[in-house]
Amino acid sequence: MNLAFKPVATLPTQFPGHKHRFHAMVKAGGSLCNLDCTYCYYLHKEALLDQPRIPRMSDDLLEEHIRQYIEAQTGDEVVFSWQGGEPTILGLDFFRKAVALEAKYKKPFQRIENDLQTNGTLLDDEWGRFLKEHHFLVGLSCDGPPRLHDRYRVTKGGQPTHGRVLAAARLLKKHGVPFNALCVVNRENVKFPFDVYRHLTRELGVRRVQFIACVEPKVFRDVAPQRWDAASLPIVGTPQARPGEPDSVVTDWTVDPEDWGRFLCKVWDDWFRRDYGKVHVDLFETAVAQSLGMPSQRCVTAEFCGKGMAVEHNGDVFSCDHYVYPDYRVGNIRTTHWSEMAYSGRQKAFGFAKRDMLPAYCRKCDHLKLCWGECPKNRLVRTPDGEPGLNYLCPGMKAFYSHIQRDIPEILRRVQPRRAERP
Repeated sequence: MNLAFKPVATLPTQFPGHKHRFHAMVKAGGSLCNLDCTYCYYLHKEALLDQPRIPRMSDDLLEEHIRQYIEAQTGDEVVFSWQGGEPTILGLDFFRKAVALEAKYKKPFQRIENDLQTNGTLLDDEWGRFLKEHHFLVGLSCDGPPRLHDRYRVTKGGQPTHGRVLAAARLLKKHGVPFNALCVVNRENVKFPFDVYRHLTRELGVRRVQFIACVEPKVFRDVAPQRWDAASLPIVGTPQARPGEPDSVVTDWTVDPEDWGRFLCKVWDDWFRRDYGKVHVDLFETAVAQSLGMPSQRCVTAEFCGKGMAVEHNGDVFSCDHYVYPDYRVGNIRTTHWSEMAYSGRQKAFGFAKRDMLPAYCRKCDHLKLCWGECPKNRLVRTPDGEPGLNYLCPGMKAFYSHIQRDIPEILRRVQPRRAERP
């Protein structure tokens, strides 16, 4: 045991986190990856965080993370999310140690769950057997059919990867491993909503889809979110607030905000007509839930954030997976217990700022309680009257939320009888 820690028996019975839950993305291999995706928001962490050539969480640090993470939570479920970079580069032995340690430290009433976000290119039958045996949920990255997926998702040598992703999907099906699709919607594939959605659900064969809008300011490699010069941010709707312009605030691969809205509307129509009740699209399902008065199922559309943190290979903890910058380093698990960091005043302030820093333009919006300003990392533009803090995706999100209002009453009619039948 690391002597920097008190044994569990000596910790106060009401230490921070005693009656709470939180979640962390584990970057056990840092930014190490076998691909070279153009739009990746994490590859640059190698230089930003001064990572070693081959970053890897040591065995003793892995144990400290698992022990503390379980100690700090009293819910009946504890979820370990393994991400990167590419986590499968760490090898199966690393994950065998992880699941053994989870079993060692699990509280009697707790259920341990694991999920793995992967590009799928390194999976084989041995991986398939392991993932099935230990009930892993896999998130498989795919951006649509080959011509769209391979536009940005390539190997270090610039070779296409779609064929290997499709092979990974087949392998996971063969071994009975549940998997979802994570699709990054960028400036190119956003123009083909039906091709993307139908490829994921028909060809890849998934029943759960997560769409992530690719939004990166040009300065993302060096400047942390909310550390921008607010006065230099463009007004929403101007050319500078869209990709492809010489003086645009975002990278060329960033999705256009109006295209994002059209993409969501088109996919919603196809989903509602063909797949409602069969396919889970995270943004759609949470919009329905919020329309029923239930809380958001996603952090980006929730009123508050701060419960989803990140831990790097060296034990450094950051406020959020998308805020892995020195500015948002909360501490290190070698010197500070996970619970103290997760429920610190600093982390709570980070979470409440999502709501408290909304501009008046958002507060007056009819869709506020469906959006809540989306992810703060995307608040790259100013409102029409010049107030900073507006989400770059705002035009598209407003178009989408307006579009689905015609179908929400029908969904509510379908849902209400089922709710009434419950005892």
